[in-house]
Formats: sequence, structure tokens, C-alpha cells
Amino acid sequence: MERLKEVYQYIEDHQDRYIHWLQELCRQPSVSAQNRGMEECAQLVSSYLQHICASPEQISTPGYPVIYGEINENQSRTLSFYNHYDVQPEDPMDQWTNGPFAAHIQDGRIWARGVADNKGSLLSRICAVDAYQQVHGKLPINVKFIIEGEEEIGSPNLGDFAEKYKEKIKADACIWENGYKNTDGSLQVRLGVKGMLYLELQVQGANTDMHSSNAAIILNPAWRLVWALSTLKDENEKILIPGFYDGVQAPNESENQLLEDMVYQEHETLKQLGLNEFLLSLSGNALKEKLLFQPTCTICGMEAGYTGDGSKTVLPSMAKAKIDFRLVGNQDPQDILQKVRQHLDNHGFEDIAITTYVAEHPAKTDIDAEIVRTVVDNVASVYGVPPQVQRTGAGTGPMYVACQKFGIPAVGFGVGHVASNQHAPNENIFVNDFIQGIKFAALVMHQFAE
Repeated sequence: MERLKEVYQYIEDHQDRYIHWLQELCRQPSVSAQNRGMEECAQLVSSYLQHICASPEQISTPGYPVIYGEINENQSRTLSFYNHYDVQPEDPMDQWTNGPFAAHIQDGRIWARGVADNKGSLLSRICAVDAYQQVHGKLPINVKFIIEGEEEIGSPNLGDFAEKYKEKIKADACIWENGYKNTDGSLQVRLGVKGMLYLELQVQGANTDMHSSNAAIILNPAWRLVWALSTLKDENEKILIPGFYDGVQAPNESENQLLEDMVYQEHETLKQLGLNEFLLSLSGNALKEKLLFQPTCTICGMEAGYTGDGSKTVLPSMAKAKIDFRLVGNQDPQDILQKVRQHLDNHGFEDIAITTYVAEHPAKTDIDAEIVRTVVDNVASVYGVPPQVQRTGAGTGPMYVACQKFGIPAVGFGVGHVASNQHAPNENIFVNDFIQGIKFAALVMHQFAE
């Protein structure tokens, strides 16, 4: 471990430079949903990879490029890092204390859109490679970087990229982008992700908005949409689509033990959110199992008619809703899409149009995989406490198409914390967590090599 101590010291001595890199990256907008700043951010990320001699390539896709970098040290093992350089839109702007791309440091935190999801984790891995190189000249392991620009819009092209460039994604293990620190200081280590089917349902009525007095004789698309949505799920959170739960798997013995060991800060979470209880008054292992092992059906947004200030008596001509299904076990998003279509048709809603935005498979890594043991067994040496191992995260990512589909085990951890506000105003990470993340990435490279 003496070699690592020298690396840790270098990281501490040069942390100002690494923090500056992170601020620089966060000050560059990269909103994939709006094609804002994407080319500039891709160039900036490539420059960091160039600095560590990773020979960056911007590989074209039908959307935004995948940035690929590789450092071949002629070692027996290869570790890949998956991250993304795109971020969510910063709306609502009026709820940000400072500018969303100011990367302002205050109260020990860096505040910026994308700092937690996912630019902080991305830079922590690049900085870890830099520190190891500066101290020891070469890495103890071959390293690959796979950095996409479309994660926040569902990674529509990563699967095709992985199929086309199998040799580029080939690795003995992958460190995934996600994972945060709990309030007790323990690091979340995630061994999988939920899948997702993200749809838009649209109902068309008359060819123009009308005076609401016409509602006596003219179809109201908003009502029709509400009636359709009400068939998807009941008040007890049961999803009513026939066959929807096919493929859902109850946790096995080892997974139940992970749930038992998992510390979920129920009181603190409810207090932070201004709530009195969780859905169905769940708590304990039942709450944790529903969060990590059960699928969902969520209305993400609805649009119809007039919603501005004051009143406007209008009969809308169109209504639409965006919904997502988080998938688990062996649920296939394409199979679920067919079942949603059939369900709506069977209830007389053949006229409702469906647009698919995201279709991602759930993914899991074997609990006994060597990279899992490498990560889990070494967390405490950096963070001071054992990790909180989650069989899967509650969120979604393209882990299956980039890793498990090709037999590559993947483990996720990151530099955010439970109040990082990812996807929300005032996104932030602690500066110290970023520095710890650099050290831990260096440790994982060193230990997995051995």
C-alpha cells in the first residue's frame, strides 16, 4: 500500500488543480435534451483524456459522439470506466441560489448542474489516472474510458455503439457512473440498475382548441387521457396491465441479506422531503424491497389546455402525458410496450398514440464477481466505514447493453451524496467527497490489478 500512499499524497497536494478541472467542466453546459453545449463539452472532455495520454476518439453516432479513450500498459487486466458528459436541463431557473453553471464553491460544496450526475464522478476517475501516472509513471492495469453524451435522454445509441465496437468495450470489469454517500458517511455500492420504458401517450380531439361550452358535444382529450391513465394502476400501487409482473423476481437469500444490511434513512428522508410517510405506509425491509426490487409506473408530466394565470374557458384539442415504467428482474421493455398497447386497446383506447423515448433493460452483476469484492473490501480504507451494498439502484442506465450483455461485470459508485439534488435545482457535491472519490478510484485500479 506504500505506492498508494504516495498517490494519495499527490492527490492532496494537487487537489486545487483537480477542483479547477471540475469547475471548468461544470461551467460548460452540455444539455443533451436541448443540444446545448454538447460539442464544446465533448472537446473539453477529450482534452482531459489527452492530458493523461488516453488517445481520445470522438466516435460518431446518430446522436452525440461517444468519447473513447484507452491506456494500454500491456498489463494482464483491463478496467473500463463508464460515464456520461451530458446533463439534465437546469429548469426551474428561479430555484437556483447561484447560476446552474457557475460551479460556485460555498459551504464546502461545489454547486452546479451535472456536478453530481455525472461530471464529478467522471473527473474523479480521470484525476485518479493522472495522479497515479504522475507518481509512478505507468498504471498497474489497462484502462478504458467510455463516455457517452446521451445518458440523460435514454442512451438511444449506446447499444449500437457497443455492438459495433465490441473490442473497445471489452474489459475484465467496468466501474459504473452511479452511487452516492449516505448521511452516515457510508458509500453506496450498486451492483445493477433498473430498466426503463419511457412513453408519451397522446390523445387528439378537434383540430383546434375551442370554447369550453362546446364540451357538451365535443370530445375532451384531457378527460379521455385521464380515464386511460386510471386503468394503468390502482390506489394500492398495483399495476393493472395483464402480464406486467411476468419476469419480476423476488429477492433471493443473499439479496435479502443485503436488504437487511442496508441502512435507509427513513426519518431523515421524509423530513427532507416534507412528508409524513412513504407510499402504503411502508417501512423497514418492505420499503427497501419496493424501492429496489419492484417495478413502477409513474406519470412524469401532463399537458392539455390552459394552465396559466387566471381563467380561460377552453376545450383543449390535444392532451398528452409522459409516463415511465421502471423495470426489474427479467422484464423486457419491448415486451412491456406491447402489453401497454394491448391493454389500452382492450379498454377502448385504440386512438391513443404511443411514442417511445427510452427502452432499457434492467441489469445485475453477480454478487460474487471479483470486481465486487475488490470494491466492497476496500471502501473502508478510504471512507472509514464499510459500504452500503445495493443489489440494484432504484434508477436506470444503459448498463445491460454496455456490460452484462457481453459478460462484463459492473459496479457503481460515485462522489455525490443523498442531498446532491441530481436532476433538481441546486445540484451539489462536497469538495471532500470529490477528493475521496479520486483516491478510491486509484485504489480500485491498484487492487483490481493485483
